[in-house]
Amino acid sequence: MTSLLDASPLSVMDVLRGERRTRPVANAIAAPGLRAVLEDGIFELLGPALRDTPVTVRASSLRSGTANDPSHSTLALVRGILITQALRLMSVGLDVDDAFHEALLAWRADVGSNDLTNVVDHLDADERARLVTDVTAHCVTLKRSLGPLSTRWQPRTSLRAYQRLAGGNVVLRDVVDLMVGTTTSDVASVALLDVTTSPLGEGAERVMRYHALVQTLRSSIAPLRTSMFSTATGELWSVDVDDELLTRSALEVLDVLTRMVATP
Repeated sequence: MTSLLDASPLSVMDVLRGERRTRPVANAIAAPGLRAVLEDGIFELLGPALRDTPVTVRASSLRSGTANDPSHSTLALVRGILITQALRLMSVGLDVDDAFHEALLAWRADVGSNDLTNVVDHLDADERARLVTDVTAHCVTLKRSLGPLSTRWQPRTSLRAYQRLAGGNVVLRDVVDLMVGTTTSDVASVALLDVTTSPLGEGAERVMRYHALVQTLRSSIAPLRTSMFSTATGELWSVDVDDELLTRSALEVLDVLTRMVATP
């Protein structure tokens, strides 16, 4: 596990990309075994009958926490969305000077109006000022730590993935904030980054592993590494992806499914 603090001379992208000469051969054989582990476990749990409504697993299903967690508040969700939008702007080479307003414009262009944009619209002057200050501070940390993104790395943002298992009884959904690299290289090249505006804590490693698992199932090529960066603390957790990590994530997904099925 690599841990990067604001004081480190490395940038987030330095850690994600690493040294090409040390990259392992691309792992193109893990996906079928992982799918078999999941299919067998789901069959034991749910049986052969097709459900009217699939059980849906998301990255958030792997986190721990409760609805009372401050990081789950409405304004915290808005803050997270705006920082994700700022990351999207930076990934195409734009210099984000006014983080709140530029990210808000990008968000509205992406989704139009919804319940959360309406929350922003109805903030009073003091609440809006606090949100602007908060988003600006998080964006400063992101800009300072991220590092340059070359177009040669093929950066993709807000990349959605969808995997059906057990004939559609289970659906794995995921969104990766930033992905760089290619699955067509002879060596492992894809690096995944999740950006959060909360401090890194319990559940972060499970989410990192889940991103790697779903990407492996989606593309049939295991990623090089999976990472999570906190704009609250400037800390980066990054781990190389191997068979043990992927198998562990598959078992964690089965544990989550067991709890979801047991909960009425």
